[in-house]
Amino acid sequence: LGLFLLLTSVPRRPLWSFFLGLFLPLAHIEGMKKPNILFIMTDQMRWDAMGCSGGWVKTPNLDRIASEGIRFSNCVTNTPVCIPARVTLATGLYCHNTGIWTNFHYDMPAETKTWMQAVRAAGYRTSLFGKTHLHNHEGDLRDREHLMRAYGLDDFDEIGGPRAATRVKTHMTERWERKGLWQEYQDDYKERFSHEVQPVRPSVLPLEEYADVYVGQQAKKYLEEYERDEPWFCWVSFGGPHEPWDAPEPYAGMYDAADMPKPVPVPKEKYERPKGNLDHTLEQRGNVPPKTALEMRANYAGNVSLIDDQIGEILEAIEARGELANTAIVFSSDHGEHNGDYTLCHKSTFLDGPVRVPLLVRTPALLKSGHSGSVCDSPAEWMDIGPTIVDLAGGEIGYRQFAKSLCPTCSNPSIEHRAYAISEIENEVMYLDRDWKMAVNRDGEPYILFDRKNDPAEQDNLAGSPDHEQLRDRLKGKIVEHLMQTQTKLDKTK
Repeated sequence: LGLFLLLTSVPRRPLWSFFLGLFLPLAHIEGMKKPNILFIMTDQMRWDAMGCSGGWVKTPNLDRIASEGIRFSNCVTNTPVCIPARVTLATGLYCHNTGIWTNFHYDMPAETKTWMQAVRAAGYRTSLFGKTHLHNHEGDLRDREHLMRAYGLDDFDEIGGPRAATRVKTHMTERWERKGLWQEYQDDYKERFSHEVQPVRPSVLPLEEYADVYVGQQAKKYLEEYERDEPWFCWVSFGGPHEPWDAPEPYAGMYDAADMPKPVPVPKEKYERPKGNLDHTLEQRGNVPPKTALEMRANYAGNVSLIDDQIGEILEAIEARGELANTAIVFSSDHGEHNGDYTLCHKSTFLDGPVRVPLLVRTPALLKSGHSGSVCDSPAEWMDIGPTIVDLAGGEIGYRQFAKSLCPTCSNPSIEHRAYAISEIENEVMYLDRDWKMAVNRDGEPYILFDRKNDPAEQDNLAGSPDHEQLRDRLKGKIVEHLMQTQTKLDKTK
């Protein structure tokens, strides 16, 4: 009875994780140390923009992480929009919980419960280098360091994204200003966005000052100099390969546009159907010529390779410390990028380009198992990263949230992590399982339905097909059930 009461007093924590916690003190006595944890994140990186997933970008360091861990091939961002996606990651709550649907001036409240706090409570020194976008990208980001600490981060060097870097003060932009580079960056950025379709050309910044290099080098320096007794959790959050398409040389010239995969065209549809976000986005932004799309992809690939090289330097620094074997690594991106698919650029639709993201998990246990290098095709959600990292830290999340740890799947890649994954855009909802993708508009009407196995290029929209009415009703029922089961609210204080 005592054991039963003890187990039931730890709600919403996996049973295997509880028993692991029982033996952590014993492991410590025997000289085993908690793993260090490296969380690497990019901004606007497609699921297929790795050598191990798409083959058109050279990413030897990400490929190494995948070969030593598990690649989740069906990971979906919970929303292909920057701020809402990042709030979802931090909280484990969906957009319909947080009420954060668009990119607007928002400060996530200091009292918000996050998984970063749980990692710190588990005995880790927590750090962040790069972009969070969990609070306002205005003024001087260093004036809001109290928020970063409240979110659960001890040490940090935060930057804004490429657009915010034209106006916000950070250690990085202050350095640019001292070197006489900031005004040039601002002028270049303004000129780029004066065009209806942004031009593709190298950054005006020298390679050593490029934002993704800055982030990588600051994280590397921090880890090289880390001398505390606590295990470290380091979150490295790159601002690329988010537009503008401005990878610096030599990365700008690394790829030939002619060698890039051709963008997926806008299909001619066979059936009448309801309209939704995809249709409105095509009307407003469907204007990227095929030649320009290939140029964008080549520069984008160069930026991804630049980030991969920075990741390689960070891994070398950890290896030089003798800690790589005992370091868990998680890699993902907040959302993807169209890169010319359907004549679109940027994100904010439920097409595969923006909604599917890379997800790699590599743990010390996987290195010793026969599962390293596995690919898990079970659906997963971007928010699942939070509880995964907490489990790796031996901590627990004690508040209501809807993300699920990937750790059981790392022990057995054949496990069905989720039966389906959910993404949202401004009160629209997308459902994705191994076989089907369906999206409903604000009125609950299905306007996207793709057969994922037989139509991976998303060229045959079956949302209006009379032969698929029962399937649409069944999947719509699953969406309604999901929304009913995930009801909670987050304070939206600005």
